[in-house]
Amino acid sequence: TCPEWPQCPNGMMPSAEYFVEWTHRLVAATVGVLVISTMVASIIHKNSDLKIKITSSLATGLVITQITLGALVIDLKLHAVLVSIHLGIGIFLFSMVLLTTLFAFRIAKMPLKAKI
Repeated sequence: TCPEWPQCPNGMMPSAEYFVEWTHRLVAATVGVLVISTMVASIIHKNSDLKIKITSSLATGLVITQITLGALVIDLKLHAVLVSIHLGIGIFLFSMVLLTTLFAFRIAKMPLKAKI
């Protein structure tokens, strides 16, 4: 793993030995931006369904927790308990993103009268 956080050695483009970890961080950062954007959009949009607001807000809290735990995991040299917690929260985060997506598609397919 990359011994530093948030970047790997050699800055933005690390050596080949850190490529997998660097890719993980890039994907995680992208997911974080998308999750937070979804939550902001659901709150700003007045007609947004409550289920979407709740699941996207939970996902945002979990993303922030994941970022914090990710930094701690690196700083504490992959402590097994923190790694396990980090993975568990990742699964919960995935479930909130999945629920948000399912609610959004389910609501989008409902007839107009059912939405009102």
